[in-house]
Amino acid sequence: MAEKYISRSSAIAARMLGGEMMVMSAVDSTFFTLNEVASAIWQAADGRTPLSEIVASKICREFDVDRERAQRGADRFVDELSQHGILLVSEQPIMDFSSSPGNQ
Repeated sequence: MAEKYISRSSAIAARMLGGEMMVMSAVDSTFFTLNEVASAIWQAADGRTPLSEIVASKICREFDVDRERAQRGADRFVDELSQHGILLVSEQPIMDFSSSPGNQ
């Protein structure tokens, strides 16, 4: 199975409210309220860290869940949010072109 790299889209609105992350897609106005686990994945979605590493180092460690179950849940979460343009998914690290030296 190919590795997944995830990054937050710039076409979203997101706010932390009462310990939960609220995310809305600017593409289709879909609104999500993320639980603690989903919020941890969201916050770690830097485009450079593989999803499997996020699951192992954050989800399994912080929420005391087994790796296989955590990975299945993370994959479903990422797939759903990527369908709405909220998360970007790639098999290679995702470059943040907005912070590249030529784009400043």
